[in-house]
Amino acid sequence: MINYFFLIPLALVIGIIALIAFLWALRSGQYEDLDGAATRILFDDDAPQRQAAADLKHDADKRVD
Repeated sequence: MINYFFLIPLALVIGIIALIAFLWALRSGQYEDLDGAATRILFDDDAPQRQAAADLKHDADKRVD
């Protein structure tokens, strides 16, 4: 029985801390764009491809000279 006098307040404190952390995340915009991160992984950046194409063209120009 003495354990309950320790565990119940501890559980309430942990629950309040979790609620405060959730409200902070909600107010700071953590849940604004849920689909953006999910779709961002599907699309590649174009910059590395352009650089690779420019390098190939540069190498081809060297061979022609």
